[in-house]
Amino acid sequence: MLDKLVIANRGEIALRILRACKELGIKTVAVHSTADRDLKHVLLADETICIGPAKGTESYLNIPRIISAAEITGAVAIHPGYGFLSENADFAEQVERSGFVFVGPTAETIRIMGDKVSAISAMKKAGVPCVPGSDGPLDDDEARNKSFAKRIGYPVIIKASGGGGGRGMRVVRSEGELSEAIAMTRAEAKACFNNDMVYMEKYLENPRHIEVQVLADGQGNAIHLGERDCSMQRRHQKVVEEAPAPGITEEMRKYIGERCCRACVEINYRGAGTFEFLYENGEFYFIEMNTRIQVEHPVTEMVTGIDLIKEQLRIAAGQPLSFSQNDIQIRGHAVECRINAEDPERFLPCPGKIERFHSAGGMGVRWESHIYAGYTVPPHYDSMIGKLITYGENRDVAISRMRNALAETVIDGIKTNIPLQQEIMLDENFQHGGANIHYLEKKLGLQ
Repeated sequence: MLDKLVIANRGEIALRILRACKELGIKTVAVHSTADRDLKHVLLADETICIGPAKGTESYLNIPRIISAAEITGAVAIHPGYGFLSENADFAEQVERSGFVFVGPTAETIRIMGDKVSAISAMKKAGVPCVPGSDGPLDDDEARNKSFAKRIGYPVIIKASGGGGGRGMRVVRSEGELSEAIAMTRAEAKACFNNDMVYMEKYLENPRHIEVQVLADGQGNAIHLGERDCSMQRRHQKVVEEAPAPGITEEMRKYIGERCCRACVEINYRGAGTFEFLYENGEFYFIEMNTRIQVEHPVTEMVTGIDLIKEQLRIAAGQPLSFSQNDIQIRGHAVECRINAEDPERFLPCPGKIERFHSAGGMGVRWESHIYAGYTVPPHYDSMIGKLITYGENRDVAISRMRNALAETVIDGIKTNIPLQQEIMLDENFQHGGANIHYLEKKLGLQ
């Protein structure tokens, strides 16, 4: 097992990694910005190093400073968490060139899957179902682009190859809009991602967002741990996640899971990863792969009993998978609500000091967060301050427990989105299951 590890992140995921390391006997080094001296994981780590000011580009995104922290402390590995540098191929490459273990896939794999065009090509070769599209980047040939759209059928969507987070996408409903949409998306992609490559796909009108969690050891072994439904979204950001996905049968799970595992073996994937799909009319369509642990990983842990962070660490230490697909059993149901420091009506960030805090408890309730009474939420980072997860023997029980847990949670001094989450849990369409990715925005009057 790894001896000492640098946690190259902050907030709840940094604390989650620290706890897994403690269980495995791994010493921890918490790197932090000047704004994060009082984070819970910083207070609990074996060693701490300040790597810069609050601004992310000068601290959590500063590769030389993170690697220097590993060198100074004698760490052997670096865990990137999610966000920040977690899917930065250059970071993974520099970590391993410097003689450290990167807890995640190889830089080559991150590059392949980080570029949407190359990712789709790799998935097609592995037999993973993909959205009908241009099968490659678009050029300046208007006639050719129009022929693609005609073959695919309107509406189509133009996407930036290096995009993500809802940026670099435009829906086109008629031929007259096509050329301008391509030009605008290309310009946005260049400005946001320094990569002006764009491609075209069929635009699915009312899909759900279904994703498949995988683990692979880079030694020819890969398993899947079922699927999650992440269709409750606002501005392409997930709000509620659950596992398993309502309406997905065991046969469907086996069908899509086996293809994801085959793809992992073919691209020599190493670590935890997630295949994201749009799901409509009984069909899965691959959209991207996240080559890291995800925010919503706890719901999968709750229904499988597998600690995904510990598995990441074991794989990074060179150990093969310790269980097979036959060992994975999906039991019960889990729901996760992301708790953000934001105005629940205007969705504006709401940093500030937490005057009073009480977390929910009881059977089947899990709280993942770095906050505590007296902690000041800084304005410099993502507004998510915690994740509330509930588990039950079925979906109705999990939702009922979530309603109770949300009512019990007290976070005074700042505004949070708990009222929005309570509204979602009471929504009849959510309770029924299977709402599409546009449902929440329509409910909130944002569409």
